[in-house]
Amino acid sequence: MPTASKSNKKTTYLWVSIIVFIFGIVTIPSLVSRIKNGTIVDNNRLTLTPEVLYGSAEESLAYLMGSEGARQIPDFSFTDQNGKILSPDDLKGKVVVLDFFFTTCPTICPIMSQNMAELADEFKDDEVVFVSISINPFYDTPERLLSYQKKYLADTHSWFLLTGQREEIYALAEEGFFMIAQEDEAAPGGFEHSGLFALIDSEGYFRSSKDDFGNPLIYYRGTITREMGVDSDGETEQISQLVADIHSLLNE
Repeated sequence: MPTASKSNKKTTYLWVSIIVFIFGIVTIPSLVSRIKNGTIVDNNRLTLTPEVLYGSAEESLAYLMGSEGARQIPDFSFTDQNGKILSPDDLKGKVVVLDFFFTTCPTICPIMSQNMAELADEFKDDEVVFVSISINPFYDTPERLLSYQKKYLADTHSWFLLTGQREEIYALAEEGFFMIAQEDEAAPGGFEHSGLFALIDSEGYFRSSKDDFGNPLIYYRGTITREMGVDSDGETEQISQLVADIHSLLNE
C-alpha cells in the first residue's frame, strides 16, 4: 500500500513535469527566434566569440576586456624624475609600455629597468613612451628617480619614472592594472610587485598578443632579457614579442 510520503512525492513529480512542460511551450519558440536573429549572445560574455571579445582575426593584437568593454588606461597624475606632472592626457597618440618598480629593489627590478632602458633607446625615434611607477614613493623622490635612470643610460625623453601618493599608486596598480603592488616585510627589499609590462595603444586601450587559442596574453614578462632567453624556472623571455607588438601598433 502506498504511504503518504510516496503519494506526496508522486504529486510533486507530477507538478514539476507540468511546470517544465509549460515552460518549454512558452520559452522554446522565443529561444529559437533569438538564435535565428543572432541575439542569443546579447549581454552574455560567456557566450561571446573571441572575435567579439578581443577583436577580429585580422587584428594582430587583442583588446583586453573588462566589465564595461575594452579596458583603457586609468586616470592618474604623478610626478616624473624631472619634477613634471604626467597623466594619461600626456600619453595620447603614443604607444605606452608601463610597469611598477622601486629603485632599491634587489631582485627583479634591475632586469626590468634594463629592459625598459633598452626599449626606450630602441624606440627613441618613434611615438612610444615607457613609464615606470615607483611603489616606494616615500624614498623614490624625483631626484632619486633621475639618478636611477642615469645609471641605465636610457633615453631621457621617452622613459618616465613616476612617484606620487602611495595610496593612489597602489590603487592604480591593483584596481586599474590588476597587478600586485604592496609592502611586504618578508619580500626582498620590503615590497612585493609583479614583474610584468603592460602594453597600451595610442588610443589608450590595453592590448596584447594572442595565444594559439586566440586568447590574449594580457601582459609581458619584464623579468627576462632577450639575451637571457629563459630564466631559472624555464620561463621564456617575452621582450622580443613585445617589440614586435609595439611595431604592430605603430603600423595600425
